[in-house]
Amino acid sequence: MSTQNTTNLSRRNFIKTSALASGGLLIGFNLFQACKPEAKMPVDIASLNFNDFNAFIRISDEGYVTIFSPNPEIGQGVKTSMPMIIAEELNVSWDMVNVTQGALDTKNFQRQVAGGSQSIRFGWDALRKTGATARQMLINAAAAKWGVDPATCTAENGVISNANGDKIGYGEVVKEAAVLEVPEDITLKDPKDYKIIGTDAVNVDIDKIVTGKPLFGLDYKAEGMVYASVLRPPSFGKKLKSFDATKAKQVNGVIDVVRIGEKLKAIENQAKGFTRITDKVAVVATSTWAAMKGKKALEAVWEDEARLENTVDHDVELFSILDGKKFDTRREDGNVKKAFATADKVIERTYESPFLPHNCMEPMNFYADVKADKIHLVGPVQTPQWAAGMIAAAYKVKPDQIHLEMTRMGGGFGRRLYGDFVLEAAEISYAVKKPVKVVFSREDDMAAGTYRPAIKYRIKAALKDGKVNGYYLKEAAINGNMYGLIPNFFPAGCIPNYKVDTGNYKSTMTTGAWRAPYTNFLAFAEQSFFKELADELGRDHPELILELLQNVKGTKDKRIQYSGERMEETINLVLSKSNWGKAPEGTFQGFAAYYSHNTHVAEVAEVVMEKGMPKVKKVTVAVDCGIVVNPTGAINQIQGGAIDGIGHAMYGNLTFKEGVPQARNFDKYRLIRMQETPQVDVHFVKNTKSPTGLGEPGLPPAGGAVANAIEAAMGKRIYKQPFISELKPESSILG
Repeated sequence: MSTQNTTNLSRRNFIKTSALASGGLLIGFNLFQACKPEAKMPVDIASLNFNDFNAFIRISDEGYVTIFSPNPEIGQGVKTSMPMIIAEELNVSWDMVNVTQGALDTKNFQRQVAGGSQSIRFGWDALRKTGATARQMLINAAAAKWGVDPATCTAENGVISNANGDKIGYGEVVKEAAVLEVPEDITLKDPKDYKIIGTDAVNVDIDKIVTGKPLFGLDYKAEGMVYASVLRPPSFGKKLKSFDATKAKQVNGVIDVVRIGEKLKAIENQAKGFTRITDKVAVVATSTWAAMKGKKALEAVWEDEARLENTVDHDVELFSILDGKKFDTRREDGNVKKAFATADKVIERTYESPFLPHNCMEPMNFYADVKADKIHLVGPVQTPQWAAGMIAAAYKVKPDQIHLEMTRMGGGFGRRLYGDFVLEAAEISYAVKKPVKVVFSREDDMAAGTYRPAIKYRIKAALKDGKVNGYYLKEAAINGNMYGLIPNFFPAGCIPNYKVDTGNYKSTMTTGAWRAPYTNFLAFAEQSFFKELADELGRDHPELILELLQNVKGTKDKRIQYSGERMEETINLVLSKSNWGKAPEGTFQGFAAYYSHNTHVAEVAEVVMEKGMPKVKKVTVAVDCGIVVNPTGAINQIQGGAIDGIGHAMYGNLTFKEGVPQARNFDKYRLIRMQETPQVDVHFVKNTKSPTGLGEPGLPPAGGAVANAIEAAMGKRIYKQPFISELKPESSILG
């Protein structure tokens, strides 16, 4: 095995620390015996004799450790970065630990959720304290063995040394350390002394990913398992009246056909947002092919349950909301009415966005084996505790009767927050008395929901004496309001007279979180609008934003969530790295800056014209996310977010006719292509502040930066996504 492969086998993972009732610190794992002097990583870890210490960790006789990762891994890299934090404070060798995905364990783990770019932010302090406390306990045990003061001892790479030159491995003092009193006074490392945090680490699963080893939900198999494909309502607003399974059962491999939904009606109120959790028919077979073929042979009769909605109708409804007076006011500063009445000039613009599906490369799937005394669940889900809770409520079992294992996910983007596929798998297994894996086709995935809602923003500004004196934003959204949760982001606090109102239209379409919820479209609208304000005032766009930020620097308004100082530094960094205003002839730049998920990001997009159409060639990104734990992973997240933001702003669009989505696969749903992806250069603001999220914040500014660059290149201002429909409305969806 190569040196690289040997290194890739070894990693560590997050371990929980919690406070005891007595006020002491409980270390929820036992790393001890993990390291011995001069140990080397074995070629075959599986051949070692491991001993279970607890739910978190297993240690081999040779001193190697397997740590069970509790958090879902959806490609955001927490399975790599969280263990780096522990390893840093513990002072163990990075090559001594293997990481395995843990199962749902609400007793030993906390916040087993993948969402909101919050894993590192919430885990930072606890992870450092866990490592530092364990290190101190090991040092105390070694000092007692030597009869010396612990203060004279140090630990490095899993080896403890004293002033006399004695050395001992962690594994040699594990038993003594395990029974010591947990120290309350521990010392955390100064960031300047970090040796692991801030260095590049490869993804712990990279070898398995590139060699096709089983990691994902679709890879999972169990003895006696059958497959299910589910027939759902053909359009939003319809319900099942009857079905005939005669032809479906004639398909070779089909075992059974069952109607599902009844079992879930009892928890329908708890599973809010799942308007389609009932009225489904499952075809169960010996293979996915047979199940899907059997589903096509089903003969079902559907009837209208609600009005069948169209995109044209949605547009009418949302504009009606914007034109009306029925709103919820989320924030209001100063006297907005007076500001507009006395303005030198008022500028108003409307911005529009469509529904978007998530389009995870791995379609939804899940395994369930429901028995009277226990329920076994396996698969990719971002909210395992929520899913298990729904199952427990539906089948009236205790939580400890449910064993849920998490697989790696081939994309999530918010779709796997909603475990409707988990509920389906469980009910089908319950009905047929067999272990079942539900597998969505791409068409199932795109037609079933849960979508990013269509939204429209109307933004109005009052200009007075060369300054922005008033700002009024109105949001009209399908179902839940996006802006309702973030009225304290920029430009709140920067403009004296400021107001945000929201209204919504209740639809039969199922909607929910989509990557960088609330801000993925808002950032485009706001940063496009501020570019127009800058033009009107004869100002440079970033110069105007920097001037406005002066009003919030040092603010005492505790509602404000972003930092004027940190955003200013981030903007100055991107202007420097992108050579703002100095682009070569034929290259046009656009700027946008935004704060979301506790992270400040600024982006400059560069566009050139090719065959009369704009092409994004490069994006320069500056990020303030505090301490960067794993630069390689961090850069990947920002690059992916920026490209995702550009692709969906340029091309993403899902329309409806009579409640039916008009795109059900990639032949009609346009995604960004390889040759359309720009170079993305990422730069981090260097500081020692606690780290924040990265999976989502790189996406929101991308659309605005590109729109502003396109305007510079073509003189055309874009107000509606996808951009391609405004730039080339006569082109085909794949043109």
